Amino acid sequence: MSDGHASSEKATEKHLEVAYDFERPVESIDPVAERKLVRKLDLTLLPLFTLLYCTNFIDRTAIGNAKIAGLEKDLGMVGFDYNIALTVFYIFYIVSDIPSNLALKHFGSPWMAAMITCFGIITISTAFVKSYGGLIATRVFLGMAEGGTLAGLTYLLSHFYRRHELVVRIGFFFGISAPLSGAFGGLLASGLLHVPSIGSVESWRKIFLVEGIITTSIGLVSFFIIPTDPQRTRIFTPEERALALRRLDADQTVRTHGRREPTSFRLIGRSFNINTNLCLLCYIMANISFQGLSLFLPTVITTLGHYTVVESQLRTVPPYIVAVIWALVTTYGSSRLNHRAGPILFSGVLMVVGYAMAVGTKAPHARYAACFLSVMGGSSVGPLQLAWATDNAAPDTVKAVTSAIITGFGALGSVIAVWSYLPTDAPNYHKGNSLNLGTSCGICVLTVVTAMYIRGENKKRIKGERNYRLEGKTEKQLEELGNRHPQFLYQI
Repeated sequence: MSDGHASSEKATEKHLEVAYDFERPVESIDPVAERKLVRKLDLTLLPLFTLLYCTNFIDRTAIGNAKIAGLEKDLGMVGFDYNIALTVFYIFYIVSDIPSNLALKHFGSPWMAAMITCFGIITISTAFVKSYGGLIATRVFLGMAEGGTLAGLTYLLSHFYRRHELVVRIGFFFGISAPLSGAFGGLLASGLLHVPSIGSVESWRKIFLVEGIITTSIGLVSFFIIPTDPQRTRIFTPEERALALRRLDADQTVRTHGRREPTSFRLIGRSFNINTNLCLLCYIMANISFQGLSLFLPTVITTLGHYTVVESQLRTVPPYIVAVIWALVTTYGSSRLNHRAGPILFSGVLMVVGYAMAVGTKAPHARYAACFLSVMGGSSVGPLQLAWATDNAAPDTVKAVTSAIITGFGALGSVIAVWSYLPTDAPNYHKGNSLNLGTSCGICVLTVVTAMYIRGENKKRIKGERNYRLEGKTEKQLEELGNRHPQFLYQI
């Protein structure tokens, strides 16, 4: 072994002996200026991204509110027709997710604005369908348009925040958006059912029309307000732009100064690694539980008492409000502790308790309380898993594909969820609740397994057992190592 090679190896080992601390101050970054910049990002991006994902979730789940307002009767739907309509949406949602995120990487934020505008227009169209076939057609196009929204927003957010900052921001816009949308959708639906017909649009059709108009308006405005990255945004001064790029470089094992590597099939394939796959399995299980209950919550609540349609809609609101608060608490705690596994595990336990109650009792009040626990836990597990996978993905192509893998293939859980609450299982929905109890237990087990795998992999990198990956690499190849780089330590 040459002296130069030995010296280089010793230097690498010495560097790896120090854990990569994402909280430590980075040279040349003024902490006061950094805090000011992060505050500006929070006040600018988080409300915007929350609003954008709210439109996605509201338009997707409007069909649940429309169902109990007469959708099935008006369109002649029987048996499993409703479940089929939901399944069709998620199939096309899954298919479009990764291509959409790669298009976003290429075209930037205008792609996201176009998607939002499109699914707003499709939601408006749903208000005018006259047959079950027309509903299926709108669900196909809605799935294609909405696929990639969550992954895309997460990907865009990762261009502005450091790794340890990302979880609470994803938790804010994703963890809050879903339950907040559920609460707002229930309130809006109950309000619209009280107002007179809008021209020829009446009953459940008003829900799709009004929600679609709101979404389309937001989508058109989005062409002018969604930023792509620090280099292509008007919200920064030159000094802030330079600081934003230095912050991102501080989290990279090889500094790229905002430069992105070309997309390649090799990097896309590397996105399907062990850590991503474990997070994906957990996300699928979380989707089975949370999405199933979200889509059928109005229906489930109608079985708990003799409620009118409006009363059922209103009773969906409190569980979502509590879930918003819980999502904020857990994601903030995860950020402060710089730990993902613990909050996910705790939220998973809440889901286990909630679904155990739903399975074990027929008492209406206890079952309604179970809805609170189940929605609370589910509102946190999804955002935390998405943040966990995105945190541990690099370089840029791998990050883009990873976020799409989690939300795209994770929608397989939503497909399963569609068939978990069947009309033949009413009013107790024992099979659906039992399935969700099993997946909640699975989330807890897989979270522990993922944490143990990451801890073991990080120890190997600190000991220098992954240094061989640096041998004979060009500068370009070192940049593309990303999360395989020996100096890249996974977040637990």
